[in-house]
Amino acid sequence: MLTKPLEIPLKQLKKMGLSLNNQIYYQLTPEELIDETLQQQMGVLNDTGALVISTGKFTGRSPKDKFIAEDAITSDTVDWGNFNNAIEEKYFEIILADVQQYLNTRDKLWIRDSYACAAPEYRLNVRVVNELPWMNLFAHNLFLRPTEQELESFSPEWHILSAPGLELDPVRCGVRQGNATVVSFKHKMILITGSSYTGEIKKGIFSILNYLLPENRKVLSMHCSANTGPRGDTALFFGLSGTGKTTLSTDPDRRLIGDDEHGWDETQVFNFEGGCYAKCINLSKEKEPEIYNAIRPGALVENVTFYPGTNQINFDDASVTENTRVAYPLNFVENSVPAETGGIPRNIFFLTCDAYGILPPVSRLTKEQALYYFISGYTAKVAGTETEITEPKATFSACFGAPFLPLHPGKYAALLGEKLTKHGVKVWMVNTGWTGGAYGTGSRMKLAWSRAMIQAALNGELDTVEYHKDPVFGLMIPDTCPGVEQRVLTPRNTWADPAAYDRQAKQLAFQFARNFEKYATVAAAAVSAAGPKV
Repeated sequence: MLTKPLEIPLKQLKKMGLSLNNQIYYQLTPEELIDETLQQQMGVLNDTGALVISTGKFTGRSPKDKFIAEDAITSDTVDWGNFNNAIEEKYFEIILADVQQYLNTRDKLWIRDSYACAAPEYRLNVRVVNELPWMNLFAHNLFLRPTEQELESFSPEWHILSAPGLELDPVRCGVRQGNATVVSFKHKMILITGSSYTGEIKKGIFSILNYLLPENRKVLSMHCSANTGPRGDTALFFGLSGTGKTTLSTDPDRRLIGDDEHGWDETQVFNFEGGCYAKCINLSKEKEPEIYNAIRPGALVENVTFYPGTNQINFDDASVTENTRVAYPLNFVENSVPAETGGIPRNIFFLTCDAYGILPPVSRLTKEQALYYFISGYTAKVAGTETEITEPKATFSACFGAPFLPLHPGKYAALLGEKLTKHGVKVWMVNTGWTGGAYGTGSRMKLAWSRAMIQAALNGELDTVEYHKDPVFGLMIPDTCPGVEQRVLTPRNTWADPAAYDRQAKQLAFQFARNFEKYATVAAAAVSAAGPKV
């Protein structure tokens, strides 16, 4: 609770181009922001008291509409192309003027002072300006929250200006369409227009940290979750969306450091955020009690539907989007680490949802294999039934986070390699995807099995068992694992047609090799050789 009213930083707001002719709401509490949202009929409460809203036309990020201003800072350092789309500085300034003018015409604005990076030496102060109160609630939940004393002398290093109601003129502004997320390292600003998807705010800050920390501080920034065990042993979980990062790191027997974004320096792992942004499609209290119980007053739930005639969420309904989400502060997880930091990792898990049913459910990697699969960043996606596509699609996202990495993947891989060598960290690959066949034929790996395999690795039980080598991928597969049927551990044994497995394995190996060709000139020969045999 605040002991005295906070002073609105009017001079600073004016300096960033706001006219202050509108009603300015500064550092409102979650309760106040929820009340504003309800009064403006922008959302409703569900039966457990969480705020439920719709993000409108965009229910996910729009990576083709994310731009970085090309200037003296970024010109020779950013890995341009793919997800790092360059925009001329003159266009950034045009868009900035448009955003300022637009925000100045709003009746109300919500300002949130927050910061990123739980380790004090890397703290990045961020000021968020929103035109919608529930988006300001998102910023409150996801970013770290300064104390009242810290707010008295708060000086923002970066600004986020969010104007979802503003549609840009693509020709005049040098963008693809009306919505855009535009980053300027020179101006230290992120401009978001035309989209109410809150993930653009979160991933905007993640993207700049993925530049600043490795480039300027030699800190490895990571798209991973992290937790710590009773003995203080830290574990990291890398993986693309839908592979189980949040689910598998939210463990009643271990304390959660964070669910998505972390840094790793010489002495520690630290969370970038102050909250979680968990997928809630097919959520159940039995399978994911910590996430389920976080859907309470103060949480923000996006793009879900209710059972008819009730305000009870139907978590199984993907009619709006598969990407239903809930945003909540980390302290909503009872078993979390208040400091949001941990020691040097002892175990790293690469999570992949292999819809081809080829990769083993758990395998141990050498350092060279770890770097190969880290750079590859593999998972396989399956389309929803509404598209009538039944074939899995291989997805390779470098370092398990290509859309958010401004630097070349080799930069992050080199930092990881140094740390693996220095600390002797054990690296595992866990397939949370399909077993007994590909998607459409086989079945999804049981969550209980994935948990059991991770637990066995963390407890050292997989250090004493026998292993055998996968002939195509070269991965070391344990012969036994507590809590898991033995035949499941070797994927070929689960297929009704072993010859079909062999054919599919070769096809997947070829896709890995073809994807890795673009890294052949920067990866060490031993790393390139650690991939599958084709």
